[in-house]
Amino acid sequence: MVWFFAFFFISGFCSILYELIWLRLAMAQFGVTTALTSIVLSVFMAGLGAGSWIAGVLLRKYGNRISFPPVSLYGLTELLIAASALVVPAELAFGHRLLAGMAQRVVVSSGAYYLISGMCLVVTLIPWCACMGATIPLAMFAIRRDPRYETRRSFSFLYLSNVLGAVAGATIPLLLIELYGFHGTLRIGAILNSVIFVAAFALAFVSQPAGAAASPGDERPVANRDSEKGILVLLFITGLGTMGMELIWIRLFTPYAGPVVYAFALVLASYLAATFVGSQVYRLRSRSHDRESRLAWISLALLGLLPLITSDPRVPLGWIGRIVLGVAPFAGVVGFLTPALVDRWSGGDPERAGRAYAVNVLGCIVGPLLSGFVLLPILGENLSMLLFVVPWAIMAIPWKRSAPKLAERVWTYAMLLPALGVFLFALGYKGPYSHPIVLRDSTATVTAYGTGMGKGLLVNGIGMTTLTPITKMMAHLPLASLDHSPQNALIICFGMGTTFRSALSWNIPTTVVELVPSVPKLFTFYHSDGAELLASPLAHLVVDDGRRYLERSPETYDVIIIDPPPPVQAAGSSLLYSEDFYAVARKRLRPGGILQQWLPAGDFAVQSSVARALKNSFSYVRVYHSVENHGWHYLASMSPIPERTSAELVARMPAKAIADMMEWGPAQTPNAQFDSMLVLTWTIDQLIAVAPQTPALRDDRPINEYFLLRILRSSSEVRDARAD
Repeated sequence: MVWFFAFFFISGFCSILYELIWLRLAMAQFGVTTALTSIVLSVFMAGLGAGSWIAGVLLRKYGNRISFPPVSLYGLTELLIAASALVVPAELAFGHRLLAGMAQRVVVSSGAYYLISGMCLVVTLIPWCACMGATIPLAMFAIRRDPRYETRRSFSFLYLSNVLGAVAGATIPLLLIELYGFHGTLRIGAILNSVIFVAAFALAFVSQPAGAAASPGDERPVANRDSEKGILVLLFITGLGTMGMELIWIRLFTPYAGPVVYAFALVLASYLAATFVGSQVYRLRSRSHDRESRLAWISLALLGLLPLITSDPRVPLGWIGRIVLGVAPFAGVVGFLTPALVDRWSGGDPERAGRAYAVNVLGCIVGPLLSGFVLLPILGENLSMLLFVVPWAIMAIPWKRSAPKLAERVWTYAMLLPALGVFLFALGYKGPYSHPIVLRDSTATVTAYGTGMGKGLLVNGIGMTTLTPITKMMAHLPLASLDHSPQNALIICFGMGTTFRSALSWNIPTTVVELVPSVPKLFTFYHSDGAELLASPLAHLVVDDGRRYLERSPETYDVIIIDPPPPVQAAGSSLLYSEDFYAVARKRLRPGGILQQWLPAGDFAVQSSVARALKNSFSYVRVYHSVENHGWHYLASMSPIPERTSAELVARMPAKAIADMMEWGPAQTPNAQFDSMLVLTWTIDQLIAVAPQTPALRDDRPINEYFLLRILRSSSEVRDARAD
């Protein structure tokens, strides 16, 4: 059984590794949208559930005909999973080429793009994920066929080791990606799955007990064939509530931890680690108790609401403490209950275990969809969390006429009354801003606040931008730098709409692409003429992923303005800084057109990697500091960019554009406004030289997002220098 524990530890590690990387590769190929992310995760979970169910059914029908060691069948499945690490990226790239070729022939609408990309993802991921889902029933079958093993609790044994491996899979791959990139890390996963294949075959022929494989009909009866349909209902509700609440956890903790991959990893690792502890407690307790405790179910009502307390700014906790204390208690109880239910339902029967696990996975699919597309947009975080714990609160109420035991009554009130208090405490918090405007949709919670020049924009609690002349110059600098009169412009990322407003002041058709539907609805809050500008025939607003829009739109532009959301380290932001993205943008520039890329402050490695990606992608690149000496404006083109004085730049601007540029200063004259940028001009080679060994930022090597080892190495070098 030590071998099976090792197999499922490695398998759990690889499955999370694949899920994380496949999601990122799908984003690069099909867009960073909530709908696409939901499709990827839903397809992944659907494949797991389908594989678990189908494998169980097939083993029930044909298991008695298997005369070879069953563990070898499990090993072959792991070999197929190893192949997926190499095949899936190629399949995703093929789907992308298919869509790109279609977009060149006909105009593909956003809805059609979603449909086709979703079909590509289903065809790509379902077979491989089904192999992953089949591993537990196959391993249970191998265990059940061996008379040396205790089989009644075999699911929880495999589940325990699989979850422990998943904890490692939520953290270690982040370091591997930083070192080897996405494809290199996938190859490491493929090697590990192949090791399982080799070891499983060795185990099949070395340690197979005499006569076990030759007696397919000599199977022991399944213990505890529980026919209660309520168990499957509980498994569905547990999966639905857990995964639905995970989406809310991310919304609640993002303002403290930031939208970086390490914050998401901590949420996942906290959940999985606590699940492992709960599963281990169940394994120990089940030696003397046949059923899970009703008190555990009652406690979920309170523990499910804990994140509302730990995410409250009135509670003095660090961001790590907020996540761990909010997530771990609830996850620990769920980790106790889930394997307990499956063991009780299956009694070691792989077919029944596969069915039970598939029902739990079905809940895991429905939960995020219900949370992201229905509850969060309509009710917000607090009420959505309350609805998810309602089923457990109802379970706590003694509905039967027979009076419950005194201990159960005390425990019920000890959980439900504090749970109500937690909810009321969280509901009473109105936030740090007076009279904010809060809009919610399936992608984010958006908050507008402040007055005058102190207005701000928050997306999921993260500050996006302010009313600053920097965003005006993102439009005016490249438009004035063209060697011809501009005919149109494209802006990726709306923000407060300042850059969009500035581009329209040139009286040219301007398209702006924004990922979050609620953000453009606040345009009039920041600019009084917002409604008038949006109604202009020159204005075109598109709610979509910017890179995806460039892929499917045949339009070309004189200027493309990129302003990715902060911080520079934000998860997914590399897809708007990468060499692969610039290759897409380059195709949408007219001859002589200019791409303007804004890069806020980043460490030397990030500055160098972005600069190198631009240099590799464009023949001519200029670099300017901003008017407020914060961040960099890159102007990139395939044609020479005229080197003009401030007076020449101003002379090319319409009067309305000059007025817009000077609205907030900071200089007193238009010439001085441009001079503040021209005197700080850098060359692209100077920025590359700040970290000359850093490779160009690519989709496969997102230097800005994965930085932990780099920071640790830098801190170590600083300590060594101080010691010297």
